[in-house]
Amino acid sequence: MKIKDWCPADRPREKMLQRGCEALTDTELLAILLGSGSRNETVVEMAGRLLRSAREDLNVLGRYGVADFMRHKGVGKARAVVLMAAFELGRRRQATAAVRDEPVSSSHDVAAYFQTRMADLPYEEFWVLFLNRANRPLETFKVSQGGISATVIDCRLIMRKALELLASGIILCHNHPSGNVSPSPSDMTITRKIKEAAAFFDISVVDHVIIASGARYSFADDGVL
Repeated sequence: MKIKDWCPADRPREKMLQRGCEALTDTELLAILLGSGSRNETVVEMAGRLLRSAREDLNVLGRYGVADFMRHKGVGKARAVVLMAAFELGRRRQATAAVRDEPVSSSHDVAAYFQTRMADLPYEEFWVLFLNRANRPLETFKVSQGGISATVIDCRLIMRKALELLASGIILCHNHPSGNVSPSPSDMTITRKIKEAAAFFDISVVDHVIIASGARYSFADDGVL
């Protein structure tokens, strides 16, 4: 039976219009993004197959790239791009929902800024959060993007941006795609270098937070900053 032959209340789009987004299952929401099925498979069946490939876990599915999506029958480049865009909007919405105007007072606050942005990335990114004298955020700045296990950091870029913003404090944050949030020797070294450079301009390094999916490590909390 094709979707057009279903009861209107059971069709994902009609169901959403009649009962709201909350009434739809994850599979039905994916089906709306996919748009249509194939000759031998309804779009809901295709969405279900795609979700099962990620062990019914949207966090896993959200880490798929274009190639990962396209490995599934019926999912071409255009559909893969739509799915990736939807997951990225979700991440950005969650990041935006974090309190932006309140003072940053803990590693939990830092994680609220960066967890959704970096936790699921398959490569490292290094970001800096600049603060004013009241520890309120001024701006975030992506310093670099690297490979699976490392990224290159230029202290001069960070200091130049801090001076442009007249920042009084900075918080460093990067992710570990491996899931292990323990700092590496290079993490310790770059933290020390940035701290020394910042001190020259009377700017404090408030914290360096390493994040992964569902975990974080704070240099400040551990007393090693």
